Amino acid sequence: MSDLLITLLPYILYIAIIATLAYFAYRRTSSHADYMLGGRSLGGAVGALTVGASDMSSWLLLALPGAFYINGINQLWLPLGLAIGQFLNWTLIAPRLRVFTEQFKDSLTIPSYFHNRFKDQKGWLRIATAVVILIFYAVYTASGFVAMAVALEAAFKQYGIDYTDGLIMGGLIVVLYSVIGGFLAVAWIDFFQGCLMFVAILLVPFAAISSMGGYSETMALAEQYNPDSLNIFAGMTAMGVISLMAWGLGYCGQPHVIIRFMALKSVREVPKARFICMSWMILAMYGAMLTGLAALAYFQSHGAPLERASTSLLALSNALLHPFVTGGIVAAVLSASMSTISSQLLVAASSLAEDVYHGLLRPNATSKELLWVGRLVLIAVAGVALIIAFDPKSSILALVANAWAGLGAAFGSVIIGSLFWRNMTRNGALAGMISGAATVIIWTNLSNLGGIFALYSIVPGFIVSGLCIVIFSKFGNGNSLDELHLEYDAALNACHKK
Repeated sequence: MSDLLITLLPYILYIAIIATLAYFAYRRTSSHADYMLGGRSLGGAVGALTVGASDMSSWLLLALPGAFYINGINQLWLPLGLAIGQFLNWTLIAPRLRVFTEQFKDSLTIPSYFHNRFKDQKGWLRIATAVVILIFYAVYTASGFVAMAVALEAAFKQYGIDYTDGLIMGGLIVVLYSVIGGFLAVAWIDFFQGCLMFVAILLVPFAAISSMGGYSETMALAEQYNPDSLNIFAGMTAMGVISLMAWGLGYCGQPHVIIRFMALKSVREVPKARFICMSWMILAMYGAMLTGLAALAYFQSHGAPLERASTSLLALSNALLHPFVTGGIVAAVLSASMSTISSQLLVAASSLAEDVYHGLLRPNATSKELLWVGRLVLIAVAGVALIIAFDPKSSILALVANAWAGLGAAFGSVIIGSLFWRNMTRNGALAGMISGAATVIIWTNLSNLGGIFALYSIVPGFIVSGLCIVIFSKFGNGNSLDELHLEYDAALNACHKK
């Protein structure tokens, strides 16, 4: 049996599994509410891994090992910030968001929650939220498509598969199962993909470290080729540390992550889901660090440094593992990309279908009509992201960084305020959302100037958004505070009873 066929077998098996899951999800999806939020039926384990898989994406298996390969463990500040941010997200945001979105007219999307929470009769919040989601998710989804294309090219280049081929093949698969099965397909497949990603990111560095004589020998080799590779403070400034740790701020503003909280069966699932997700996340990021350092040690010692650091995991797999196992690693990398792409496409599609088409254009649309509008919108958004991803020189980490900052700054402060500040109003939410997104876009374009503009854009974006929320809520209510207070208090009481 040829090496190509052996390598393809796990990939074919992977496609068969996700096709089966998508089919059963399709059978369970009979309404618009099922398609968008799965009937709020997720258990703790599935909820935990669908959060982890949709959050970490290809960044975990490609970009993060690449960052450690190039820079060493001074990049550890980024995973540390993410771990703190995710823990706080599960602890503070998840319980209240699960209850609040149900209390405020059973909101199925983040835009509809904002609309109902702040009584936005004119629909400005729906429009602003949809615009922000489309702008930044087009970029974010493109990063996932880039990762899939890079993975397929790296694994099958010797067989004539190039970047464009990989982009088209991977794109068609993820769009197909997202369109067919909706939220349940995405969540169930994320659970499977999360397990696959976890095995891959721990198996490969273990094999590499074993091949070089053990952990101490591997780290010594890494330090030999990069003397600063084991120094967490090497080349770091206070601004650099803040910028890396500030990634954790973005969690509460990522719709594709926090919508999983809304889909849990109940608040009682949160502690179990948090434990599973945090354990998965910390071990997986540790594996990514080991992968990058092991790749540095292995390929430098063999006189063959990598041309593209983001292929560390795949290159080690190709060099050390059986072709069948390598095929499984390729499937894991595709899983990482697909899990996030499908989540983001679903959020973008639901925002347009539920919050623009249904909320503003066709309030009397039937559930079946909205179901098909959501599917058509998903295909359109995927097409835009694929066009952006056609540039093979695109940086996965840069694309993710810009989109993460934009979403985090636009929605993070608004989510926090909506859940914890009784006096927040529609005008405050609108001002916070627009100012946060605008600050990130402007700051990113000024980053080449250096100085203060070298600070990760999510930090000024979050600060400006928070200030605008407070100012515009105090000096421009937009509606009756008494009514907002009554509904907020009722939702808070519901939280305390859960």
